[in-house]
Amino acid sequence: MAVENDIGNATPTRYWHLLEDGRVQCDLCPRYCKLHEGQRGLCFVRANQNNAVVLTTYGRSSGYCVDPIEKKPLNHFLPGTPVLSFGTAGCNLACKFCQNWDISKSREMDTLADEARPETIAKAALDLGCRSVAYTYNDPVIFHEYAIDVARACRDKGIKNVAVTAGYVCAEPRAEFYQYMDAANVDLKAFTEAFYYKLTGAHLQPVLDTLKYIKHETDVWLEITTLLIPGKNDSDKELHALTQWILTELGPDVPLHFSAFHPDWKMLDIPATPIDTLFRARELAINNGLHYVYTGNVYDKTGQSTYCHQCGQVLIGRDWYELSEWNLDAAGACTQCGTTCAGVFEPQAGTWGSRRLPIRLRDYV
Repeated sequence: MAVENDIGNATPTRYWHLLEDGRVQCDLCPRYCKLHEGQRGLCFVRANQNNAVVLTTYGRSSGYCVDPIEKKPLNHFLPGTPVLSFGTAGCNLACKFCQNWDISKSREMDTLADEARPETIAKAALDLGCRSVAYTYNDPVIFHEYAIDVARACRDKGIKNVAVTAGYVCAEPRAEFYQYMDAANVDLKAFTEAFYYKLTGAHLQPVLDTLKYIKHETDVWLEITTLLIPGKNDSDKELHALTQWILTELGPDVPLHFSAFHPDWKMLDIPATPIDTLFRARELAINNGLHYVYTGNVYDKTGQSTYCHQCGQVLIGRDWYELSEWNLDAAGACTQCGTTCAGVFEPQAGTWGSRRLPIRLRDYV
């Protein structure tokens, strides 16, 4: 935890309390950072100013881009539609394999190049024809107050809200946050406490608690991503335990994405995930009873398409982020056998395709 004399751009927060020794404890996530005056938490964006925890990145972003919703990845939430994506800086995990480290590990506030009020983001999403806004690139948990204000502004304009998160958050702020979300993709980074502790500096159980909370106590559409790292979390034993837990605790209809690791950040010595590992993981998960299992970060039309779990028909064909087939009726059921496909669907597929459109929010003020 760093000490900063000039915190700047400080927004009040409410998930914290004073300690007897004069420090302030942040109660947003299970790290419970205990901060002296002027000190920042591990996330870097929450700090102790005048014996209160403040957020230092409200209204500031590392960039805005219109993406296909499938890139989040969300395959069962408004397929084919554009989503306005943005993040800030910092992160409350310390993943040695971080693939957005230039944003999430940034200690330079000038990384935050674009400023926008919540209402401006909502207006931009509407003007651009986006069906949703995604809080992504780094974890929205750490810019909790800003994300919620943006989500409120988006809801006022009929825009949905999507969280892309590691799920590392305490119960009370979690409940407030997910009141305003419509969909979430949660990184379940592994299924052992040893992995979480050694490679992310965090713990497994709070993430499992978040997954169960989203599934059973909210109406938020939930999908899960697990990045498979060779020799770290890709054994049959661990994949069996992970998929059995999802089946038992969340149910067979929660989509699971297995994505390929590429050497990055502090794990440049680990090779990229072989595509056969993704094939093996997907087959194991399907054999264990999960209905919708995908591969990511590789080219695999089979592993990226959606199938009817009853009759096997392709429901949504995908070629990277392009939709190639659409065999769902207006109610979201298989056109061949009538089995409902779990998800949030519109009568017609979106047509955004694979485009990636960086934008400047100043153009939408």
